[in-house]
Amino acid sequence: MLYFSRWKIYTIVAICVAGFVMMLPNFLGRDTLAHLPGWYAHSKVSLGLDLRGGSHLLLEVDMGAVIRDRVEGLVDGARQQLRTANVGYTAINPGERAVTVQLRDPAQADEAVKALRGLASPVGGTALGGGQPDLTVSADGNTVTAQLSEVALRDRATQAIEQSIEIVRRRIDETGVNEPTIARQGNDRILVQLPGVEDPDRVKRLLGTTAKMTFRLVDTNADPSTGRAPPGSEILPSAEGERFQTTYVIRKKVEVDGATLKNASASTNSQTGEWVVNFEFNSAGANRFAEITKANVGRPFAIVLDNKVISAPVIREPITGGRGQISGNFSAATANDLAVLLRAGALPAPLKVIEERTVGPDLGADSIRAGLTAVLVGFVMVCIYMIASYGLFGSFACFALLVNLVLTLAALSMLQATLTLPGIAGVLLSLGLAVDANILINERIREETRKGRGVFASMEAGFSRAYSTIVDSNLTTALKMALLFIFGTGAIKGFAVTITFGIMISMFTATVLVRLMMVTWLRRTRPAALPV
Repeated sequence: MLYFSRWKIYTIVAICVAGFVMMLPNFLGRDTLAHLPGWYAHSKVSLGLDLRGGSHLLLEVDMGAVIRDRVEGLVDGARQQLRTANVGYTAINPGERAVTVQLRDPAQADEAVKALRGLASPVGGTALGGGQPDLTVSADGNTVTAQLSEVALRDRATQAIEQSIEIVRRRIDETGVNEPTIARQGNDRILVQLPGVEDPDRVKRLLGTTAKMTFRLVDTNADPSTGRAPPGSEILPSAEGERFQTTYVIRKKVEVDGATLKNASASTNSQTGEWVVNFEFNSAGANRFAEITKANVGRPFAIVLDNKVISAPVIREPITGGRGQISGNFSAATANDLAVLLRAGALPAPLKVIEERTVGPDLGADSIRAGLTAVLVGFVMVCIYMIASYGLFGSFACFALLVNLVLTLAALSMLQATLTLPGIAGVLLSLGLAVDANILINERIREETRKGRGVFASMEAGFSRAYSTIVDSNLTTALKMALLFIFGTGAIKGFAVTITFGIMISMFTATVLVRLMMVTWLRRTRPAALPV
């Protein structure tokens, strides 16, 4: 216990120096960091929402809209499948989770069932195939029902959440927010934390907009003023209000999906000076766009965004370049926001803000000062107590505490962790946990000295007898922190991680680093008695 080989000494010193080096980026300015390697410059602790200020949003995915979209798709698909199979029907009625078809001839029920089963998609399979169909099709007389299965509903809910998280992340990245926190919470909710955001309303608008854009033909044979649309069409309002036509009769069939867009950008029209949004399709979208415009010259072609008609220009000639322009009553801000939405992609379902908190930067600065003051005061008070109680050995423990702080910050920096107020509380509490080990060791050494044992024997017994108690204490604390991390959320997890790092590092600083300092002092001075 009281012997350190040269390589062990070098290893302990190297760990302490490496911790100091990895901690440094947190205290360097941007100009200095710009001249350092990227991996090193980015290895630093980020400030959380409660320290830096910003917005906290809890969003809920409208799962009902996801199911409705699937049911509406089944209606269109059922028409095509039954027409192809020459099965006559009188009505196709969409329900909450099913589509019901009324047949003219009950004898064609088996053919209708077979045709509708062709609309099923496999769910729950692997990349190599498999899975079960998402539809259960049954017949009862002249009624055929295609019902979405429970497996399909769960699968679509999972896909909707995952896709929504990805698109929310893209939209936020487009706004330039640094180090956002975007995570799934529960079955249908998304937690979004945006440190340093100065315009939370704009972010809410971007996240609350579905941005589902489609290109569809206008039904010129129907009059929207009647309030009734023929089968296969629907009446949609104009996004431009009273400037132009207020309602349109639009074909439900999507000719070109906005998902095939490759890029979108805002600019001004060189002739009119108005703000417009330029868009570009990928190869598949460009080919489809060219086919549709070629076959429908002279007909109005509507650009529909979230069930509102942005514009419905007449196709003058085939558009084969895969590029187009959206014009409307845009300002610079709305044009840029629309370009951001189109580049990021459409959400699979609307998002609703169910919780919102905003932390001002001034409050965040006050929290930082209060947290740092608490850590500093706690560190000083612990050091005063240790030096007053154990003298020189207490000062060794204080130096180990300082190294513990450095190594904890270095570990958080390497993980690029986010520091919050509970995290600072965890650092402060870990100081107390770390010094407990030194108190146990010093008390054991004091007991052995009172028994009349020699200097070397007392120190050897003090470390060996305290070690098992230190391990047991830290292990139980680590288990409690593991439970907090598993069952806690956000800030609670940060608290648990900080405490865990603190107790792991304290095992090194209290039982290895302090022992090295004590042994080095003991071998150099050869005292007759220990200063405890």
